[in-house]
Amino acid sequence: MELYNKTSFSISKIVTKNYSTSFSLGIAAFAPKYRDAIYGIYAFVRLADEIVDTFHVYDQKKLMRDLRRDTEEALRSGISTNPILQAFVQTVHQYKIDYHYIDAFLKSMEMDLSNSYYEKDEYNEYIYGSAEVVGLMCLKVFCGDDKELFEKLIAPAGSLGSAFQKVNFLRDIKSDMEERERIYLPGINHANKINDESKKNLEQEVEKEFHEALEGIKKLPHGVKLGVYSAYLYYVALFRKIQRLKVKELMKESVRVSNPAKIALLFRGLVEVRLLKLT
Repeated sequence: MELYNKTSFSISKIVTKNYSTSFSLGIAAFAPKYRDAIYGIYAFVRLADEIVDTFHVYDQKKLMRDLRRDTEEALRSGISTNPILQAFVQTVHQYKIDYHYIDAFLKSMEMDLSNSYYEKDEYNEYIYGSAEVVGLMCLKVFCGDDKELFEKLIAPAGSLGSAFQKVNFLRDIKSDMEERERIYLPGINHANKINDESKKNLEQEVEKEFHEALEGIKKLPHGVKLGVYSAYLYYVALFRKIQRLKVKELMKESVRVSNPAKIALLFRGLVEVRLLKLT
C-alpha cells in the first residue's frame, strides 16, 4: 500500500503541474509535509472540473454520477483503484476533512451540467461549493490538529476561494459562453445583458474578498504562508489586468499572466513573507 499511495500522490502532482503553472509554483513553495495533500485535493477537483468543462462528447451526467459514487465508496472503504481518488481519500482521512465540503463541491459540479446561468441565491450556493469549500479543504491540511486556528480562518479562506473563482469567471467570459454556453454573472441570463456595469459589480465583490483573504493569509502557518500568498499575488495581478479591460475586449482576447511574471511574483512573495515578515 505504501508504494501505491506514493504513486497515487505522484500522479496527482503530475495532474497539478500539467493543468496549472500558478498553483504548481505555489505548492512548490509549501513546506514538504503539506505538498502531497494539496496535490491530492487539487487533482480531485480538477478531475471533476474536466468532466463538466471539457468531456462534451461523452455522457457528462453519467460521468459525474460515477465519480460521486466512486468517491463515496472510496471514502467508505478507504481505497480506490483510481489513483487520483486514492490520493484524495488518503488526504480526507488523514486530515479529517468534513464530507459536507466534498458533497457541496460535487453538487456544484453537477449544477454546471444543467444550468447555463445563475440567479443570485443559486449563484452563491454554486460559489460556495465550487470554490469556498476547496479553500476550506486546503485549510484543514494547513491547520492540522489546530482546531482553533481553523475556526478563525474559515471566513478568510472562503473569501480567498471565492475571489479566485470570480476572477476565473471574468477571465473566461469568452470561453464560458462560446464553448460551454454558460454565464457566471449573477442574474445575467443572456449574452447581450453582459455589460461593463455587471462586470464592475462583480469586481467590487472580488476587491472586498481579496481584502478579507489577505488578513487570513497573514495568520497561516509559516510553512504554507509563502505558497498561498504567492497564489494571492498572482490572482491579484490577473485581476488588475482584467479590470483595465472592457467587456467587449474580454470577449476578444484571453487575459493571462506570463510565466516569467509568475516567477517574479513568487520572488516578491518571498521577500514580503520572509524578509518583511508579512503579518
